[in-house]
Amino acid sequence: QVQLVESGGGLVQAGGSLRLSCATSGRTSGNYGVGWFHQAPGKEREFVAAISWNGGTTYYADSVKGRFTISRDNAKNTVYLQMNNLKPGDTATYYCAATRILSTTDFGYDYWGQGTQVTVSS
Repeated sequence: QVQLVESGGGLVQAGGSLRLSCATSGRTSGNYGVGWFHQAPGKEREFVAAISWNGGTTYYADSVKGRFTISRDNAKNTVYLQMNNLKPGDTATYYCAATRILSTTDFGYDYWGQGTQVTVSS
């Protein structure tokens, strides 16, 4: 069992930055890959970024490449999503999730956090 808690969301102007954190806990949480997804009202949940258990592999959605960076500190059991040059289209609830098999779809992500809201004003 893995527990995940997101934090760091908020309101920011377009062009600004936020850093989201995903604190993980559980006896084997360090062995899991972690992905970030977002969901805007009335839209499907979408993949944003993912990182393997050791940080050696990362994936990004095309829409965030060059703007977002995913990283992890296993000593702190935390995964980060640094979001720069934010756009109004990034407005959504952001979720982190844990998986044994890293992927760019939500299939296979077994554990989910409750989400943190990111709002980007124009």
